[in-house]
Amino acid sequence: MLKLSLPLRLQLSLVIVVGAALLKYHAWSSLCVYGAIALLWVALLRVPIRRMGGLLGTELIFLSLLALPLGWERASFLLVRSLVCLITMNSFLLTLPPHSFGIALKSLPVPAPLKENLLLTGQYMEILLSEVTRMQRSAQLRGLNGTTGWLRYASAAMIGALYLRTLDRAERVYAAMITRGYNGQLPIDSTLRTKERLAILVAWAIAACLTLTSYRI
Repeated sequence: MLKLSLPLRLQLSLVIVVGAALLKYHAWSSLCVYGAIALLWVALLRVPIRRMGGLLGTELIFLSLLALPLGWERASFLLVRSLVCLITMNSFLLTLPPHSFGIALKSLPVPAPLKENLLLTGQYMEILLSEVTRMQRSAQLRGLNGTTGWLRYASAAMIGALYLRTLDRAERVYAAMITRGYNGQLPIDSTLRTKERLAILVAWAIAACLTLTSYRI
């Protein structure tokens, strides 16, 4: 795995996601560039491909239900753009040490209430990843091996069960955090070094140029 600090990895991931999310519709050439950057990010972080594939499959089912009613042409661009964003953020989350999302979050210049919401979202994502892994293992024990078997298992009932299980675990985790004195802030400092700030500025400049170019094509 590429040796980057957690705040730097988070902010570089956000640069890719924000840049791709702000692309003009049907700017396929710029989106392809972001897709190549996302795949490079996967390679640099050495993301476990099987876990990535299982998580993306579950997420794309939700996105397909939302995007397909918009029409095939518009939905195709939205799905590919969402795929690029999901690959980038999942790469960060899947290579994140356990319970360290809050450390990376401390470096973001955002209001404290928003940080708290993001922290709880990060905790929920960790729970979601854990539950997806458990359900995949359960499907394999029932003989649903391979991609086709996993897609059969990813039915509406499975998605509902996944939501209920993760919601129940998230409530228990939050109750445990409150019991241990959590008040919305973590007693941890996470600052970026000068070289890391320069790297982020360069990344934002490249992303801004690439995204703005999509509106001129």
